[in-house]
Amino acid sequence: MSAVTTPAPDRTPARVPQRIVARRRSRPQRVLGVLRAVLIVVVCAVIALPIVWMIAAALKTNVQVTDPTVGLAFTPTWDNFRNVLADGVLVQSLTNSLIIGVVSTALSVVIAVPAAWAVGRFRMRRTGSIVLVARIVPAISLLVPWYYMFAQLGLVGSHLVLILSHMFVSVPLILWIMIGFFEGLPVELEDAARTDGLSAFGAFLRIALPLAAPGTASAAVLAFIFSWNNFIFALILADERTMTMPVLLFNFMSYASTDWGGLMAAATLMTVPVLLAAVFGQRYLVAGLTAGATKG
Repeated sequence: MSAVTTPAPDRTPARVPQRIVARRRSRPQRVLGVLRAVLIVVVCAVIALPIVWMIAAALKTNVQVTDPTVGLAFTPTWDNFRNVLADGVLVQSLTNSLIIGVVSTALSVVIAVPAAWAVGRFRMRRTGSIVLVARIVPAISLLVPWYYMFAQLGLVGSHLVLILSHMFVSVPLILWIMIGFFEGLPVELEDAARTDGLSAFGAFLRIALPLAAPGTASAAVLAFIFSWNNFIFALILADERTMTMPVLLFNFMSYASTDWGGLMAAATLMTVPVLLAAVFGQRYLVAGLTAGATKG
């Protein structure tokens, strides 16, 4: 009679179902997702709060603006916008800011982009360092010699003097953004174009410049924003005919009182062009700055 043998017990650990494993792994991801969403909401709220307050104050009376008990529950009024648009000074200041910002940005791009290509392609680091010095020097320290020089030339109070002063800052800004961008472009493309008979500058115009369009757009947007928001140059070098929007906003404040409603209405109108430029140029701004930060 043969003995009955019992099988040895299975000591291999039981396999955990894939659903449980995936659930355990997804818990930290869900927590990180919630924290990320909360952080985004907080950052957006901090950024949007001054803008919301500005627009709300533009729709209030001066008494409501200074009354802390009046929040967002109020009856809006358009009197502040009608008052600031009545005499035409705001429209003239907007026009001046647009002329100065567009012309100074366009001329800065024309000068700085080819210069950035030359510095990046031919390793002209010494020239780039000299331009960087102009970027580092505080522009306010040059206002006194600028005023004296332009006064001798009879240019104080003209659009030209403001365009030139803004270019002093915009050209180095665009130059240093575009140097990194051109250094990130493959040089083999330009070498192939030169092999086909193009000159060095022809390869820049037909090959490098189209590839650098996102970087050029991002640099131009940043230069325009600087020109649009610049206050100190226009305060010293402009007059009533060429007054820009930042100086006009400053005029709403006086020693005795401040017209908060008119100030916020004018500030809201001033924000619209820059906001539109940032919205429509956002794709190029992000792409240009990201591409300019990588090489090889």
